[in-house]
Amino acid sequence: MSDAGTLVVFAKAPRPGEVKTRMCPPLTAEQAADFYAAMLDDVLEATAAFAPPLGLEPVLAVHPADACAWLARRAPTPFRVVRQRGASLSERMKWAVHEALAAGAKRVLLRGSDSPTLAGEAVAESLSALGDHDVALRPDRDGGYTLVGIRRAASGLFDHPMSTERVLDDTLENARRLGFSAAVSEIGFDLDTARDVTHFVHTVGQRAEGICPRTWHWLAQHDLREFERLA
Repeated sequence: MSDAGTLVVFAKAPRPGEVKTRMCPPLTAEQAADFYAAMLDDVLEATAAFAPPLGLEPVLAVHPADACAWLARRAPTPFRVVRQRGASLSERMKWAVHEALAAGAKRVLLRGSDSPTLAGEAVAESLSALGDHDVALRPDRDGGYTLVGIRRAASGLFDHPMSTERVLDDTLENARRLGFSAAVSEIGFDLDTARDVTHFVHTVGQRAEGICPRTWHWLAQHDLREFERLA
């Protein structure tokens, strides 16, 4: 266990029809899976680079369980690979926090695999916020968050519907109900829809080649006009 705690990356097997379905259209199911795989590789590489210097153990939490061996071969060396446990995303997030705290982590941070621009500086900011707060959240543009950090047992924090425009508000409401103090940082974004891709291209643009090169190169090889049309 690292000094500061654990950083858990939630990931799915990049299988057609099971990832990035909100991007179909303009993408086919096969293209969406390929795009997700590109993002995942960027997220894993970046996390493997910045987590250890921050004192965080990088953990890859995989769904479904039969993809663990395949993703373990894909993940960089520092990662410990585990399977997600629970019937819903809420239950799986709750389990990840419980498992890390029970193993001795002082702080637990959870991130998704579709926010390839999330930088080490943002993770460090959330980690620092946990010095004074029980929960640290980095919002996204769709009402959810790209990163959540927790420093004590959080039963009930994620007891609300996921993948809605109220995820951030519901989590903050649950935090208040539990007596947890919460810090909310600068807004970020993930890549879930054609609108997100258009925002990414216009705001990050060519700089993405140095931040998330696989994601950028995948998009550069495809017709972005379809994303613009559907945004």
